[in-house]
Amino acid sequence: MKRGNVIAVAFSLTLGLAAASWAAHPYVYPAKGQTAEQQQKDQYECHEWAVQQTGFDPSQPVEQSVPRHSVMGGAARGAALGAVGGAIGGDAGKGAAIGAAVGGLHQVMSDRRANEAQHQAYNASTQSYDRAYGACLRGRGYTVN
Repeated sequence: MKRGNVIAVAFSLTLGLAAASWAAHPYVYPAKGQTAEQQQKDQYECHEWAVQQTGFDPSQPVEQSVPRHSVMGGAARGAALGAVGGAIGGDAGKGAAIGAAVGGLHQVMSDRRANEAQHQAYNASTQSYDRAYGACLRGRGYTVN
């Protein structure tokens, strides 16, 4: 995978996480005649309480982990190992080419697994926050969808 493609994948993951956080805001309806000012105050206080309970604040930017190594770095490490193995077998160039392909592919797969794990952790944190936020608002007489 070319460097530009890796950047595009990372960018799309970032946009996906941002879109998920924007879409996650629940609709809150005053069920007991609360004023707009009271609703705003209650939503703020429930947000603060949910953050305190869960340790997650959806209003803060999500810190994205940057892949530790580039695809080119993985390919270079693979090429070096492949060249050694190829030299033993009599063709260092062929070994380096095979090693570069395998090393680059390994790096892409490793980065993808790390991004998927980060995405799952973000989703779990968001769901926990949403449950706490909704519970607080329901306790104050709101309907939350």
